[in-house]
Amino acid sequence: MSRDKVHVYFMPGMAANPSIFKHIALPTEQFEQHLLSWFVPAHGMSLSEYAKEMVKNVVHKNAVLVGVSFGGLLVQEMARYLEPKKVIVVSSVKHESELPKRMLFAKYTKIHKLLPTGLVNNVELLAKYAFGETVTKRLELYEEYLSIRDKYYIDWSIDQIVNWKQTYCPECLVHIHGEKDAVFPIGNIKDCIRVKNGTHTMVIHRAKWFNAHLPTIILE
Repeated sequence: MSRDKVHVYFMPGMAANPSIFKHIALPTEQFEQHLLSWFVPAHGMSLSEYAKEMVKNVVHKNAVLVGVSFGGLLVQEMARYLEPKKVIVVSSVKHESELPKRMLFAKYTKIHKLLPTGLVNNVELLAKYAFGETVTKRLELYEEYLSIRDKYYIDWSIDQIVNWKQTYCPECLVHIHGEKDAVFPIGNIKDCIRVKNGTHTMVIHRAKWFNAHLPTIILE
């Protein structure tokens, strides 16, 4: 019966669509997977207000929320309006003190507002923003993953990350982080499950690790 299963909701990172989770396969007898998608925020919308809208898509009680990168920030905000079984953040941060120095610098100088986000249809540039990687090969793959190209959404997302202040930390929070994450360096991250050689895109490239470990992490 579906109601006896653990319902797991997956939130992708900035500009990414749910296809980044296409290789994540949890045992179907225990889990049911649900994919969440970004929408373009209303002008002036805060991350908390955005989260309040997003929780309308979570229709099961005691669900598990899994958020990648910026999606990790969002699921923490969503947890304020739900009673989740567990909140799992991947390649993300759980407090503003874990943000890298360049993002803290941007917060005070507003230099992030000068980024050429009008070029969001340039997949190489978008991959640099979203994944922290210079992409020269397999561009068609990144075009599949990075389909959210709205300039206002990109500007809003970068501003929300740079200015994020954690106001609520769920007790059920688990943090999974790659040791080679170029966006949020592991040296700033505290109290996490470390993935050896894991990069910022490990949910795509290390799906086997997640398939092997997520069930235990969710249930323990």
